[in-house]
Amino acid sequence: MKLCAILLYAEGYRPENANAHYRTIDSLSEILGEKYRSDSEYLNSCRSTRNTLEYEHVGQVNESDIQELIEFVDELRTSAMDHLKRHHPELLP
Repeated sequence: MKLCAILLYAEGYRPENANAHYRTIDSLSEILGEKYRSDSEYLNSCRSTRNTLEYEHVGQVNESDIQELIEFVDELRTSAMDHLKRHHPELLP
């Protein structure tokens, strides 16, 4: 969520309050390109699962799910940083 928000804000946009988390994640493919469409869908699935776990159920996520998400976020961070270096170097230290 935070990586998507950083990219969205770097492009000069802010999500509307209604469905802000969904819209922020969904913007990933608009910013990084259509090849990231499945990544935004995956992140929105994770967001939805988190909401369900937080409010309704416990135990739906296992260790491999967690490891998968950690590896995914590591790769996404690299892509996000590459984008910022190319398009918004003034935002980096």
